[in-house]
Amino acid sequence: MAQINMAAIPALKDSFAQLRTRMDKAVEAFRKELSAQRTGRANVHMLDNVHVEAYGSMMPLSQVGNVSAPEPQLITIQPWDSSLTGAIEKAILSAGLGFNPQNDGKLIRIPVPALTEDRRKEMVKHLSKVLEEHRTAVRNVRRDGNEAVKKAMKDKKISEDEERGALEQMQKVTDDEIKKMEELFKVKEKEVMQV
Repeated sequence: MAQINMAAIPALKDSFAQLRTRMDKAVEAFRKELSAQRTGRANVHMLDNVHVEAYGSMMPLSQVGNVSAPEPQLITIQPWDSSLTGAIEKAILSAGLGFNPQNDGKLIRIPVPALTEDRRKEMVKHLSKVLEEHRTAVRNVRRDGNEAVKKAMKDKKISEDEERGALEQMQKVTDDEIKKMEELFKVKEKEVMQV
């Protein structure tokens, strides 16, 4: 039997495009979550979730200064406005990342301590929970897609063969997206466990 392409079926074209976008967003959210996770090395993305109160509003750290990792165990922040160093330091401390920033008035240095073996295992366990949450999100998108296909079949917009093919394609897309996330997880797990 020839492979049916959901995007080629007019009744399913829009639904498929929306579902594909939602699945891609779930994978991208997982990728961002992984990049923000701490490993034994300094990474500027560790501070992506830090927001600083500046000029009367909350701003991402990257918008109030230059964030860099000049050494494997150090992150530096060069504020564009030196009057914000105290607010940046306070934001980092209150973010609950376990960092102890050092402020010299012009530059903020954040030493990144090496992770203990127990902490590494704990992080991998946390990452596997995050992976499962995102797998579930992708499966929920598949469920919504399957419902849209079955509704189109019920409304006689598509044939039984098109329904069967569309459901198979939906499962294949779901499997591919989950596989992408699992590969990202394996890379991050190896990075976290590396001493």
